[in-house]
Amino acid sequence: MEQLSQILAKSKKLFILTGAGISKESGIETFTDSKDGLWANYNIEDVCTPQAFQRNPDLVYEFYNKRRQELNSGIKPNKAHKLLVELEKALEINIITQNIDNLHEISGSSSIIHMHGELNKVRCIMDESHIFEWYENLDETHKCPHCGAQMRPHVCFYGEMPYQMDEIHNLAMECSLFVSIGTSGGTYPAAGFVSLFKEMKKPTVELNLEPSLNQSQFDFAIHKPATVAVEEFKNLILTN
Repeated sequence: MEQLSQILAKSKKLFILTGAGISKESGIETFTDSKDGLWANYNIEDVCTPQAFQRNPDLVYEFYNKRRQELNSGIKPNKAHKLLVELEKALEINIITQNIDNLHEISGSSSIIHMHGELNKVRCIMDESHIFEWYENLDETHKCPHCGAQMRPHVCFYGEMPYQMDEIHNLAMECSLFVSIGTSGGTYPAAGFVSLFKEMKKPTVELNLEPSLNQSQFDFAIHKPATVAVEEFKNLILTN
């Protein structure tokens, strides 16, 4: 850890990628670990692809309506989210999240990019710039207030390009340290961020319950629950 401390002492602008592992400790379920949970009756191919939305929009609406209801039923940020806010008081923190929840916003982080969209937003299928805050159920009777077209969840379906990739790439160029929190390393292009930082010869840190699929590319790792790993990382970087 001494070598990590020396590297962290030089890192003032952080690129932080967060995934399902940080939100799981707030009680948000995922496809991968929910054998008997809320999503057990859904297949990804049936609810999370452009083809699924064309084929059976009602099922896709139902899926995301239930997820939105779950998120807004009282789920709160956990200690890991709050620790990132504390880090922001001393360092420049840029959060790029794969999560579609709003827990980073609720906890108070100020620089957040939702590369996979946001559950509490919807958008027009004809004009992607027509995006609206949305906390109720959505169905095909709801039309875009600007043009009258059908609306869909503002989430990145499998097979679609994640959002704000140019902005994310520019941030990577500017940041001095890459930190991955609660990600499996199996979803691209997010899983490729660590390779980008390695090419730039910038240090990389993994904070995850278990080693990710691309663990070999990280310079340092803390393999513990997100709340514990983020606290250990925070203590290391703020003592420099």
